[in-house]
Amino acid sequence: MAGFVREFTKGIVISNPIFILALGLCPALAVSNTIDNALGMSVGVIFVLLGANIIISLIRKSVPNIVRIPTFVVIIASFVTIVSLVFQAYVPALHESLGIYLPLIAVNCIILGRAEAFASKNPVTASIADALGISVGFALALLLIAFLREILGTGGLEVAGTSLFTLPVLSEHPLALFVLSPGAFLVIGLLLALFRRIGAIKHE
Repeated sequence: MAGFVREFTKGIVISNPIFILALGLCPALAVSNTIDNALGMSVGVIFVLLGANIIISLIRKSVPNIVRIPTFVVIIASFVTIVSLVFQAYVPALHESLGIYLPLIAVNCIILGRAEAFASKNPVTASIADALGISVGFALALLLIAFLREILGTGGLEVAGTSLFTLPVLSEHPLALFVLSPGAFLVIGLLLALFRRIGAIKHE
């Protein structure tokens, strides 16, 4: 149990894919303009990474080394296809909003990296903990970025078509830059600097 908890928390804090490892920044930049998009991408990544890690860990000893990477890609792409079809059937607006970035989960460096670096070398329980930790860490980072961008860019927060709150002054004069691509770079850059600074202080 202690090992499971250690692997899980590692992905959230010590090896956070966005703020510490700086991986998966492309979807983080592209789909973090709203909380809804961030939630949709987070659910997709959690499902794909968990499913892929489990399958890859189960078959790791029977896959020839020469076809290891192609096998991983086929497994990951299969789970991505499931996610894409489910989103298209039940949340078509979200599917359209995520666009090309949903199928691109199949080649996301976070997913492939965990398959190669961890799931292919560890048992199922540890691989599940790793998948949950990394994907939850990715989700929390993405939601934080989207939260800041949506509030600064629109002056309020809306989830599933329901307005949660608006800020009096900012809602009348929103900083529209933050819902655009430059705003994504600015928010992620500032958060990366903040987390690196926190890490440096702890190290000292």
